[in-house]
Amino acid sequence: MVFPHGFLWGASTSAHQVEGNNVASDWWAREHGHLEGAAAVTAPSGDAADSFHRYREDMKLLADAGLTAYRFSIEWARIEPERGAFSRASLDHYKRMIGTCRDLGLIPLLTLHHFTNPAWFTREIGWKDPRSVDFFGHYVQFVLPILREVDLVGTINEPNMVATVLHDPGLDFAQGIPDADPEVTEHLLSAHQLGVGLLRSVGKKAGWSVATLGIQAEPGFEDQAAEYARTHEDAFLDASSGDDWVGVQAYTRTRIGAEGMLRPPDDAELTQTGWEFYPEALELGVRRAWERSGGRPVYVTENGIATADDSRRIAYTSSALEGLEHAIDDGIDVRSYIHWSALDNYEWGTFEPTFGLIRWRTDTFERQAKRSLGWLGDVARRNGLPA
Repeated sequence: MVFPHGFLWGASTSAHQVEGNNVASDWWAREHGHLEGAAAVTAPSGDAADSFHRYREDMKLLADAGLTAYRFSIEWARIEPERGAFSRASLDHYKRMIGTCRDLGLIPLLTLHHFTNPAWFTREIGWKDPRSVDFFGHYVQFVLPILREVDLVGTINEPNMVATVLHDPGLDFAQGIPDADPEVTEHLLSAHQLGVGLLRSVGKKAGWSVATLGIQAEPGFEDQAAEYARTHEDAFLDASSGDDWVGVQAYTRTRIGAEGMLRPPDDAELTQTGWEFYPEALELGVRRAWERSGGRPVYVTENGIATADDSRRIAYTSSALEGLEHAIDDGIDVRSYIHWSALDNYEWGTFEPTFGLIRWRTDTFERQAKRSLGWLGDVARRNGLPA
C-alpha cells in the first residue's frame, strides 16, 4: 500500500496533557477543587510529562523515527492567564516550538483550543455566553503573529465533545456522551467561523478537528442513529464545508439501539479506556467527514488506542491504515495520518490510560520510544504499509 505523494505522517499532543503546571487553566482549577460544581478527578496533572521544557527532545524522537509532522496545541490559559492580560513570553515560547519543529524537519500542525480554557473564562463567561465568541477572537488575533511558519491551523479541537461534555464542569465525561448543548454549539460554530476568517487573513489554511463517532444503527433503529449523528457529529462536520480542510479524530464505534448508545458487545476486546477495539472506526469517520463537508480535504489528526500492550497498538494502527487506504482508493482526498498520542499523557483526570508512542519515567522524565514508534516511522519512510 502506497499513500499519496506528500502525505503527512505524525503524532499529536495537547498542551494541558503534556506540558505540566498549566496553573491558569480551568482544568487545573478543577483538578484542585477550585472550580465550583466541578466533578472530582482521580489525579491532578501536576508536572504532566514536562513537555513545556522537553518539547525539543519529544520532537526529535518523532523526527529521528521517520515521522514528518507534529500536531500540538497552544494553551489559551498561558497566553491570556487573566482577562485581557496577554503574555508575550508565552507567545514567544510557542513561537520557539514552531521553529524547533521546522528545524527538525517536522511540519507543524497547530491547534488553538484543545479542551481547556483560562479559568477566568470559565468562571466569568463560558461557552453558553454569546460574548465567548469575541473573547476567543481576541485570543486568536493575539496569536496570529507567530504563525508565519505554519500552514495548517485548527481552531477548536473536537467541538462536538466541548458542546456535549466539556462545557459543563459538573459532568463526568467518563459516564457517556450527553446531548449537545444548543447554545454552546451555536457559539462554538460562530467562534470557529471568526477564527477561520482571522487565520485566512494572514494566509493560513484553517479548519477544525471533529470527533467522528463511528455511529452504527442496530436493525430497526436507523432513525434514532440518524438523529444521534445529527446532534453529536454532523452539525460540526457540516460547518467544515466552507473551510480549507476537515480533521478526523476516530477511536471506536458507537452503536445505537432501543436505549440509545449501547455498551460494547460482551465478547469485544476493550482498551484501557473501556472502548471497543475497533480500528474500522477511522475509515467510517473519514468517509463521513468527506460526505458531510462536501469533499473538503481530510486530515486524520488523531487515531490510536490506550493499551499497555504495544503489539496491540501496532495491530490497531495497521488495520486503521488499511481502512484509510480503502477510502483513498475510492477517491477521498486524505492528506495525513497523525497518531494519538506522541507521549503517554494526562488523560483528563488520570495517567493510567497509555496512548503514547513514547513512554517516560515519572521520577526523571526520561523518554523511551516504544516499538510502535519505530514501526510507524518505518511506515512513514516507505509512505505505506508493508506488503
